[in-house]
Amino acid sequence: MKLTKFIIISIAATLLSCGDKLEIEPLNSVGSGRALSTSADVEALLVGAYWAIGDGDVYGGNILRDAELMGDDGEVAWDGTFVAPGEIWDKNMLITNDQARETWLESYRVINMANTVLANLELVTSDKKERVEGEAKFLRGATYFELVRLFGKTWTDGSPSSNPGVPLILEPTRPEDVDVKVTRNTVAEIYTQVIDDLTDGLTLLPVRNGFFATRFSASAILSRVYLMQNDYASALTAANFVITDGGFDLTTLVADAFGKTSTQATNRSSNGNATPEDVFAVQVTSQAGVNSLWNFFDPAGRGDIPIEDAHIALYEAGDARLNLFATSGGIRYTTKFNNRFGNVSIVRLAEMYLTRAECNFRLSSAVGDTPLNDINRIRGRVTLMPLIVLTLDEILLERRKELAFEGHLLHDLKRTQRAVGALPFNSPKLVFPIPQRETLLNVDLQQNESY
Repeated sequence: MKLTKFIIISIAATLLSCGDKLEIEPLNSVGSGRALSTSADVEALLVGAYWAIGDGDVYGGNILRDAELMGDDGEVAWDGTFVAPGEIWDKNMLITNDQARETWLESYRVINMANTVLANLELVTSDKKERVEGEAKFLRGATYFELVRLFGKTWTDGSPSSNPGVPLILEPTRPEDVDVKVTRNTVAEIYTQVIDDLTDGLTLLPVRNGFFATRFSASAILSRVYLMQNDYASALTAANFVITDGGFDLTTLVADAFGKTSTQATNRSSNGNATPEDVFAVQVTSQAGVNSLWNFFDPAGRGDIPIEDAHIALYEAGDARLNLFATSGGIRYTTKFNNRFGNVSIVRLAEMYLTRAECNFRLSSAVGDTPLNDINRIRGRVTLMPLIVLTLDEILLERRKELAFEGHLLHDLKRTQRAVGALPFNSPKLVFPIPQRETLLNVDLQQNESY
């Protein structure tokens, strides 16, 4: 792999409106000809890394969209003209798939920016150094987690200590490094780095940080990492910490979790346009940011993803989540993302309750609360009667309905070893190919099975 672009970043001024760090003029470019020289330079680059992770091909939505398309078995359709998402939905990706290429390139762009920040921590003033380090490690760890579970085999498929993951790069890449060839580190090595980065973030990040990452953001992503490893005890601890210490609240109406009503409250941590339920969200305004979920799921955008009857059949009569669907031109769509300038919610508190319930159930424990109470908390918000007894299948179904179209489907199926239609959870067709561009530039970069 060659990462030929070093750092080229442009940020709209509307992202720079509040808080000390946000008042720093964004750094437009950094290369071998201009070194970072001040704390303000490094902090501005960190702001740029947030902008980069919010790119439409990363947390701006397409990573989430593609996990839903690849995990689908007749609950949605792909009705768009773009070839790449259609291949993903059809489970028939080619090595030339341009979405795989853009996800790879834009993710490594985030990682490179985070690496550059970390390599220049000595420039950061002492009162900001821990926070800056924690945010950079959060961004790097979260990005590597997305890369390894898209481009590598899932943790429970064979041996993570020998299965190829993605290249682990922990130093800045500069234009003069274009001839450096790298190989793929193992899945286990990537997971180790992800856990190290997020654990450091958990220690270094503040509890309140505007709309940037906090220690609760790090703990929430850690809960996902541990859940993918079937490490239920660790996932439980991480999720419970967010619930009990984070100061987040489930919105009264499920629609409010997506900013649907005028009564939406502002997060108590001054978290931009986030709801009280958002643990971490990508900020989007009419001047800056991208919400590609709106673009692809909503008919006012491209409207490329109709919702099929098979998905609607999952819900019980009277479930308020059924109000999050509407028809346009005789075609049904989700309205979760019908605000073009709505934030892209990466982690919601509801997910933490669902994770805590599942882990407690599997461990026969009741840390924080009982699994039944946590599931009934989610059900009660959507006007469903409480369950009296609980099964694992009911927990997973509640998770499927509550988190529908938010980027969990493929990964939940893989970690629970459930098939996607006729494909087993460990089918090579459920793994992204290493982009052809990368393997042509670097013959040492091993291609995935079946490509």
